[in-house]
Order: sequence, then C-alpha cells, then structure tokens
Amino acid sequence: MEPLPLKDIHLPPAVGFWPPAPGWLLLLAFILLAAAGLTYWLRRRRRRRALTAAAGLLQAIRSRAEHADPLQTLIELSAWLRRVALSTAPRQDVAALRGAEWLAYLDQGLADQPFSRGAGACLAGAQYRPQAPEAVDWPALFDLCERWLKLQKPPRDGNARTRFTAKRSPA
Repeated sequence: MEPLPLKDIHLPPAVGFWPPAPGWLLLLAFILLAAAGLTYWLRRRRRRRALTAAAGLLQAIRSRAEHADPLQTLIELSAWLRRVALSTAPRQDVAALRGAEWLAYLDQGLADQPFSRGAGACLAGAQYRPQAPEAVDWPALFDLCERWLKLQKPPRDGNARTRFTAKRSPA
C-alpha cells in the first residue's frame, strides 16, 4: 500500500479590517449623529444668546436716548440694525447696502414698509447728517426696531457672525 500524500495544515486567511462588524457601523452612526446634534444645539444656543444681547443693547440705547443727543441716538440705532443684520444674514447680502436699498432690506418681512415710508425712514444716512431730523417719533422708532428684531431668522451660512459686543460709549 502506498502512503497517502498529505499536505501540511492550511490556516485560513487573516480577517480584514473592512467591512467592520455591524456594531462598529452603529457606533460610527451614533457618533456622527451626536456630533451633528451637538453642532446644531451649540449654534442655536449662540444665536439665542446673540439675539438676547441685541435686545439688551436696544434697551440700553433706548434708556440713553432721553438724555443723549438725538443724532447720536440715530447713529447708534443705525449701527445696531446693521450689526444685527450682519449677524443674521449672509455678509454679501447686507454689507454693501446703503440708503433706500438698506431701508428696503429692513422692510423685508414687514408688510407696511415702516423703514422706507414710516418711522424708520430717518435712519437712512443718519451717520452723515449734521443734525437729527426734527420730527422723529422715538417711541415708534424703538418699537419698530423691536418688531424687526423679533422677525430675525437664524443665519443660513457659516459666514454670518453671531456675536455681539457691547460698544462702550465715552462717558
């Protein structure tokens, strides 16, 4: 009888790293969802804080308005509106607007066009005037600014700034 030709023991091939086990895929999906949720929450929190800070700045301007120069108050309100607009809209949509275009932008979402035709019309070019207009309806102007602030929506792209810093006026 002839001996059988036996071959040596063959080991199976090494286990590859891909595709991973289903548990690893679930863990990766959970980590990605958690990161997306955290990012959304942090942006929303920052936005809420920015709008709260903007409301606080508006109240500070309103409280100083009784004792301040009317032209300085108009300049502060105009700057405040621009800062809020830059923080809630893409910079390229807001930064270059001046005069009637700026007022038309502020009127978006407001049915009666109060910035172009109402109390907000005095804000156009306020920083370039030698003196404030005589007929400024201050309560209506501040109410209009509050109304506009409530209509602001979250930024649509990552270029919009969402931080406010209180500008200290010389005392």
